[in-house]
Amino acid sequence: MSEEKGSRVSMDWIDPVIHSPNRLKIIVELYVVEAADATFLLNRTGLTWGNLSTHLGKLEESGYVAVEKGYDGKKPRTMIQLTDRGRTAFQDYRAKMQKTLENLPD
Repeated sequence: MSEEKGSRVSMDWIDPVIHSPNRLKIIVELYVVEAADATFLLNRTGLTWGNLSTHLGKLEESGYVAVEKGYDGKKPRTMIQLTDRGRTAFQDYRAKMQKTLENLPD
């Protein structure tokens, strides 16, 4: 298999926080809703509580999500939403990924 000179596609733009498969699942779910509770994300992503918590921590550290803990009556409830920064980062990621894939040779 030969490689054409200059055919390498640069992927230096990839945001490693978003590109992680499990964090990408979380961001995609949050992108289409105003906010979601942790149970919703747990069910939609198929992650365990521990994995969800770890990935939400990384997304929160990056400023991509806001996590608000509170109560619904007497039950604890954790609400998560994309921040403006997270929404912008995902839109940029998506646009660059689409362009990268469109520019690949057939």
